[in-house]
Amino acid sequence: MQPSVLDLSGYSSEKPAEPVDLLFIHHSTGGHLLAEKGEAVGDNCIYATHPNGGGLRKMLEENNYIVHEASYGSLVGDKTDICHWNAKFRDHMDKVLTCRHQDEFFTDGTKNRIVMFKSCYPNNRIESDGDGPGDPDSCELTTANCKAAYLSLLGYFARQPETLFVVVTAPALVEPSVGIKGFIKSVLRPESSIDRVGIRARNFNNWLKDVENGWLKDYELNNVVVFDYYDILTGSGSSNWSMYPAGPRDSHPNSEGNSLAALEFVPFLNRALHRFGM
Repeated sequence: MQPSVLDLSGYSSEKPAEPVDLLFIHHSTGGHLLAEKGEAVGDNCIYATHPNGGGLRKMLEENNYIVHEASYGSLVGDKTDICHWNAKFRDHMDKVLTCRHQDEFFTDGTKNRIVMFKSCYPNNRIESDGDGPGDPDSCELTTANCKAAYLSLLGYFARQPETLFVVVTAPALVEPSVGIKGFIKSVLRPESSIDRVGIRARNFNNWLKDVENGWLKDYELNNVVVFDYYDILTGSGSSNWSMYPAGPRDSHPNSEGNSLAALEFVPFLNRALHRFGM
């Protein structure tokens, strides 16, 4: 069953009239997505340039967004697996909203009006369905736990109606080669076979963006949207695995994949912001 995706086509794709502060919480793939293409220049996965660069930072700046980043080595940016989001937004929402760069925070009353956050590709290696309702703080990758983690966030987001929260789905994995060990594992534990892992990744990311039957079906505010980075990187459903890997065994998206995602993201964000009321 195809997910019912939020229809933003009725909203303008024009850039906001006034500058908007935006925080992106990410690790390596997010840093690559923002960077220009070139040799790797940066640290803590905050790059000016990178071979996998998608150019999103420049595009956002050209559209009146003031881009802030939090990544490795900072309170806000450390720990970005799905199992970490509940504690991060529960315990550090004020820090998230006032984060200027890593552990630098606004002191003049400025707040980030947009908060983007993304887990990395290992989070798509969902090994089993698990048992409901799931544990939002468990790092055991089951569908039940992943859903519980995201459901735990909605109450925190509802208490921040003046902030637009943008979930960027985790990028797709490179399809693993089966090999003899993988074959034996698929026989002994069919729930964790390669095919099942790929299907679970697809189903979970579809659930995240499904506004009628998924994560946001009962959420009444307009301050949460989902950008399906995973779907773009899988050729919009051509596969459950990455079509744009940086290498045969490297699930980091390459520059082509990141550039495609960046081109889709900017009009998506502009429309989401107009729907939000800015």
